[in-house]
Amino acid sequence: MRERPGLSADDVLVAVTTLSFDIAGLELYLPLICGACTVIAPAAVSSDPRALMALLAEREATVMQATPTTWRMLLDAGWTGTPAIRALCGGEALPVALADGLVDLGLELWNMYGPTETTIWSTCARVQTQGKSLTIGRPIANTTLYILDERMEPVPVGMRASSGSRDGLARGYKGRPDLTAERFVPHPFESTLGLASTELETSRATAATASRVPGADR
Repeated sequence: MRERPGLSADDVLVAVTTLSFDIAGLELYLPLICGACTVIAPAAVSSDPRALMALLAEREATVMQATPTTWRMLLDAGWTGTPAIRALCGGEALPVALADGLVDLGLELWNMYGPTETTIWSTCARVQTQGKSLTIGRPIANTTLYILDERMEPVPVGMRASSGSRDGLARGYKGRPDLTAERFVPHPFESTLGLASTELETSRATAATASRVPGADR
């Protein structure tokens, strides 16, 4: 995430995500890694579009991560945006109409995607067009995507299914061996990797992410 969509010591990130939502990890840890500034917005500000607009302007924010619901709230309140802001949109599917509105403001808009099993993000795509279908983009660092069928075999372009591999894959669901067995399966190509599978509704595909299996390469 430091590389793409990018964050540096010159950035000011306004954090609006509740700590119980996994994507808050990006807002807290990435700025510390990069030396950027994090401005934590109070809950009352995060839910009030005019107060949030004022905070963005006052702190001269350059980055904000939020769900489509929050970005829509700002647009509906008359926010005019600024080209200096890198807008990260994720947690829910990004509607084309909302993307069009944000692009129209001149923002640097990114569509973010990451299944629960691979917190926080796995892919991202810079959105610069309007009126066109959106994609989840390409994998971030340490992530690999595959297109697989129900037998975990590669399929041609246009078929339904996709998967990826990432060092940050979770180990499983605590206290839920049944769900862990369903979502975390052996990697079909690398014996030292494990695989997690999850449904990707926006592209009607199966998304999977893989990680090293402890001890498998010893």
